[in-house]
Amino acid sequence: MPIQVVHEDADLLVLDKPSGLLSVPGKGPDKQDCLSARVQAHFPDALVVHRLDMATSGLMLMARGPAMQRALSDAFASRTVTKRYCAVVAGKLQAPDGQQPWNVIDLPIALSWENRPLRHVDADNGKPSITRWQVCADLVQLQRNGNAVGIATAKGTDIEFEKGEPFTRLWLEPVTGRSHQLRVHLAAIGHPILGDALYAPAHVQALAPRLLLHSSQLTLAHPLTGVKMNFHAATPF
Repeated sequence: MPIQVVHEDADLLVLDKPSGLLSVPGKGPDKQDCLSARVQAHFPDALVVHRLDMATSGLMLMARGPAMQRALSDAFASRTVTKRYCAVVAGKLQAPDGQQPWNVIDLPIALSWENRPLRHVDADNGKPSITRWQVCADLVQLQRNGNAVGIATAKGTDIEFEKGEPFTRLWLEPVTGRSHQLRVHLAAIGHPILGDALYAPAHVQALAPRLLLHSSQLTLAHPLTGVKMNFHAATPF
């Protein structure tokens, strides 16, 4: 799986990670192939700032050197970096009447110690976790005998689903950055992400060949120049 460099300068790199590739090395010799290792083979000073789940594709930021790693980590901690994801979820999800286009999931998340690395919503012990969501306007439902059977984007890409299975394409913006946050939040409100092998029931897992979650936009101010930078990675589903 090749790594696409979306942006390169003396201070930072923006990469488009494919689904199925670890962000950083895991435990064991079979989990050493990852985005960070592949990037460091070409950019030895590249350092990880944040991560994407192995099953998630899309934009990842890496710093060039420790000073820039600290600056970018501070930007994430202060929530001045905006990340937007595209996802396809099970069921028909609509904003409540009278709500603004962006809606909020505010549910605390904790590690499930007995089922690590899974997370779950925990009102007593969970950390505050907030996700903004909005229904995508560019979704076209494919019909067969009056039933929705697939999705199509403006590029004409489509994925076939079981006959009659409802689904919704969403934009997602995590305000906080908990592990598995988007996957846990969508599952918690009854709309798990298609292809999610961790949090979706078996029939929803089987609706797509991969997790339909993609980091599509990344916006930040360059830590040295202050210039606003906005990066995009086309959604592959």
